[in-house]
Amino acid sequence: QVQLVESGGGLVQAGGSLRLSCAASGLTFNWNTMAWFRQTPGQERAFVAAIDWNPYYDESVKGRFTISRDNAKNTVYLQMNSLKPEDTAVYYCAAANGGLVVATRSYNYWGQGTQVTVSS
Repeated sequence: QVQLVESGGGLVQAGGSLRLSCAASGLTFNWNTMAWFRQTPGQERAFVAAIDWNPYYDESVKGRFTISRDNAKNTVYLQMNSLKPEDTAVYYCAAANGGLVVATRSYNYWGQGTQVTVSS
């Protein structure tokens, strides 16, 4: 059974930093593209960043967020710096074994989400 478990969310002031972690089990981690998406109430889930052998970023987070993975620990990270109130969302970890990295339909497995709140 595949499980993705996110951690590291919380409340931070604008300009601050958080690091999200996603621990994966039940899949061949190093074969998968791992990604972070985010969602706010009433909005569709939106691509933030992904990593296979390379990182990919949405323009809105490029230069502020860094995605990385530790295949030995089956864990993917999202380091978020210079946070803005508009980064407030539930952040989801996802795993895929192919497809367009920015598309939710490419991802077979999802975590339960972790709330990130950035106060102004």
